[in-house]
Amino acid sequence: MAKTESRICSPFSARSTAADIVSGHDLAGRNAIVTGASSGIGIETVRALADAGARVVLAVRDTTAGEAVARSIGGDTSVEFLDLARLDSVRAFAARQSRRPLHLLINNAGVMATPQGYTTDGFETQLGINHLGHFLLTLLLTPALLQAAPARVIQVSSAGHQIADMDFDDPHFRQRAYHPFVAYGQSKTANSLFAVGYNARHAARGITTNAVMPGAVVTNLGRHVTPELSREMGWVREDGSVPDMIWKTPAQGAATSLWAAVGRELEGQGGRYLEDCQEAVPWTSAHPLLGVKPYALDPARADRLWSFSLDAVGLEATR
Repeated sequence: MAKTESRICSPFSARSTAADIVSGHDLAGRNAIVTGASSGIGIETVRALADAGARVVLAVRDTTAGEAVARSIGGDTSVEFLDLARLDSVRAFAARQSRRPLHLLINNAGVMATPQGYTTDGFETQLGINHLGHFLLTLLLTPALLQAAPARVIQVSSAGHQIADMDFDDPHFRQRAYHPFVAYGQSKTANSLFAVGYNARHAARGITTNAVMPGAVVTNLGRHVTPELSREMGWVREDGSVPDMIWKTPAQGAATSLWAAVGRELEGQGGRYLEDCQEAVPWTSAHPLLGVKPYALDPARADRLWSFSLDAVGLEATR
């Protein structure tokens, strides 16, 4: 991670909205793809990009919902089917989208705390959707990103990475006991490590990549979180009260993704973990809901994840 004195900051804060971030930016002529764009912070991410003039593709599994979002936002928006739980769907989407330069790829889609399950390709659900689907998508779209360079890739991670590092010995919970939030934490660590690994390989070619923590936002991402899980994770006390934390609107939750996409402070900068429109500070036990754990930015672990992921999705090591 960058030294404290070189930490990248912005004039924005946890209360800034996506619209605040793009104000004054003209994105006309820029092409963007946002995964998971039919709900939650994905909608607000698309709205801000479209309002700034970008051409935005909403990559969604529910095209009916995506079309409704596109109509409500207007601008130069279109909807394309993408199921990140199926590598054949990822390949088909990338083949359709690789014909034009791509300036912004925001890997926003995700699932959280799902019951134990596996994707079509045999991956643990959360690692498969949150990381491996996006890994394959990003590598297949790299030629389009290179056409547009300078381009940016944004990996939406989470403070959930603090729960678990990558377990390379049993990433898909074939032997160890499954816990929905350990699996989620592992997938969010993978999102951050992917940003480190991809940036190391492509920053010199004009593509920078950062990981983003959106903040605590109430969306349908939490639909699998039971009251029991909420108490276990410390989000709700036994008496039903809620610990002090900053809860954001979806528009505020999308702000850090937009800063990663357009912030002038981040020109040429990548391999970082961002939250509240700033580069995150290192995690400490004194402020356990903030910051980034060192394993999520470790270059050696990023390289190991890269090799593991290439093998998992069936790509050659030259990517």
